[in-house]
Amino acid sequence: MTLPVRHRPGSLLERPFHALGLGEPVTAEFDELFERMNRLLETFATAPTALAWAPAADMTETDVAYVIEAELPGVKRDDIDIEITEREVHITGEYKQKEREGVLRRSTRPAGHFEYRALLPTDVRADEVNATLSDGVLSVTVPKAQAAKPRHVEITAS
Repeated sequence: MTLPVRHRPGSLLERPFHALGLGEPVTAEFDELFERMNRLLETFATAPTALAWAPAADMTETDVAYVIEAELPGVKRDDIDIEITEREVHITGEYKQKEREGVLRRSTRPAGHFEYRALLPTDVRADEVNATLSDGVLSVTVPKAQAAKPRHVEITAS
């Protein structure tokens, strides 16, 4: 999950919009919207999942399903949780670091809790989802729900 970058005090985004020379009715709405967005972003920044990292993942679409492939090397199957709703895939888990001897001088591998979310453009059949973990790659296949097929309607004379 990508978090927003904080800006320096006094930057353009920190100044009220009326200070930019825009008309008062417009600036009041922008100021209110900006304040609401700030409160929303602060809520996300302080959420427990803000410390989670997101694995590299690809989502492809076929005629019948969505396929998500997430790179989770070293993560055990029991440490992964997958939740599916009608329109969302939510993969969470934890990469547990192994015990080491000596002093760790450099680490570039993420550790701890991870989270991957994807919104799907169509309804899916959540009860038919399957997942496999092989060679450090989690593959989740999410079948699409049957869409109503168009049918030709005959117009009759009255």
